[in-house]
Amino acid sequence: MQLHFSPSMRSVTISSSNGLIDLMKIKVAARHISYRTLFHTILFLAFLLPFVFILTALVTLEGVNKCSSIDCLGRRLGPKLLGRGDDSGRLVKDLYNILNQVNTEQVPADLKIPDNFTHLVSEINSNTYSAKDFAIVLKGMMERSEKEIRESKLQELMNKHFAASSVPKGIHCLSLRLTDEYSSNAHARRQLPSPELLPLLSDNSYYHFILATDNILAASVVVTSAVQSSLKPEKIVFHVITDKKTYAGMHSWFALNPISPAIVEVKGVHQFDWLTRDNVPVLEAMENHNGIRDYYHGNHVSGANLGDGTTPRLFASKLQARSPKYISLLNHLRIYLPELFPNLDKVVFLDDDVVIQRDLSPLWEIDLNGKVNGAVETCKGEDLWVMSKRFRNYFNFSHPLVAKSLDPNECAWAYGMNVFDLRAWRKTNIRETYHEWFKENLKSNLTLWKLGTLPPALIAFRGHVQPIDPSWHMLGLGYQKNTSIESVQKAAVIHYNGQSKPWLQIGYDHLRPFWSKYVNYSNEFVKNCHILE
Repeated sequence: MQLHFSPSMRSVTISSSNGLIDLMKIKVAARHISYRTLFHTILFLAFLLPFVFILTALVTLEGVNKCSSIDCLGRRLGPKLLGRGDDSGRLVKDLYNILNQVNTEQVPADLKIPDNFTHLVSEINSNTYSAKDFAIVLKGMMERSEKEIRESKLQELMNKHFAASSVPKGIHCLSLRLTDEYSSNAHARRQLPSPELLPLLSDNSYYHFILATDNILAASVVVTSAVQSSLKPEKIVFHVITDKKTYAGMHSWFALNPISPAIVEVKGVHQFDWLTRDNVPVLEAMENHNGIRDYYHGNHVSGANLGDGTTPRLFASKLQARSPKYISLLNHLRIYLPELFPNLDKVVFLDDDVVIQRDLSPLWEIDLNGKVNGAVETCKGEDLWVMSKRFRNYFNFSHPLVAKSLDPNECAWAYGMNVFDLRAWRKTNIRETYHEWFKENLKSNLTLWKLGTLPPALIAFRGHVQPIDPSWHMLGLGYQKNTSIESVQKAAVIHYNGQSKPWLQIGYDHLRPFWSKYVNYSNEFVKNCHILE
């Protein structure tokens, strides 16, 4: 920027550095100028020039240095000199108004919606869109994407449900080979436990664990992890209960793979004389009730009432509630423990999808304060997804009987690792209450609750539950992918409740090692059946 005084001192010119653009020219009348006026003019320019320089620099940085006229520069500098900014605020406000207007309108059915962002840009370049037209096209693209994502998620959940309900090829192979071994190998049929150890099956100075399952591999992990984690493995007695079809294979496994020094008993449900239809009305109801057969063995997808308002989370819970495992007698057996083991005083009942990581003998020392069931409550904890379960999560409180009898805010508790005082249990009517509510649910066409055996147990054990420290039993490893590894390592028992069992391909890879390290991959049957390969 340059300042020029004419020789006659009649004009002062301010120009750009290349001299092409006259920024400001001041003409002074010759006969009326004085040195005092000239001094004041120069002083004024001395103050003005720095501001002009700064504003010109800003214009240059903004990419408008190609202005070739005073008019252009004035349009750029004018708002800045007057203290006004750009119109971005007004434009954003106008955009909000347009979006709010379009939000209440339907996207026309015949509107051509671009397939992707590249096509959208191409459409904008080739067509003249108003702001409203553009907003409608954008809304159509988003609605289509949301629909596709939802359909994809529902399909994923459906596939996961079927995968969780099926028996993996390797586990089916293991059962068949061990069953065949039972018929051909006398060692696989040997008595469990050996005759001299039979009295210990009812010795209350031992730590008695009860496990009901038809999964041989899962049972082996539970027993192995409990024995290896125990400080007194010689004091452990495992009572493994299975169904008739799995009994031979289960017996073969523990006969051929003894978990010394622990004692293991394997019994089939057909070997308990007490388990009759008169004593177990649940059994007859499950076999003869058409609604139950249709609900658990019918079309799960159509039965879930999949509609536009069904969220993926709701769909997942509906599918889980229809799992056939919930009508297995093995799943109801725990309500009959006092009768099945009349000589035992205190037992720990374990699900087959748990892993024991710490010595559990202190559980027998916990004072249950006269209560029957020592369990971890599931309404308190850092993980709000897993530990936020109350009665409202399990029961249909729109049903009059449920609304009248139960409190929706009552804290729930978990099956999977429970300390049962069988002496206290035998003094209660827990079993009768369980049967009454089970029958009521059948009469109401399964409208009181949907999900398995826990809801009737929550009712039957009301007033008989003693909360125990949550560190004894960590839940959610079968449906909470973001489970804290540090918390898993600290827990005494970890529970893979949910669909993503560790023996399934849909299990979480980062959580599976806590389970698979107890699988004996060197075992001949495990190798030949290619377990988890």
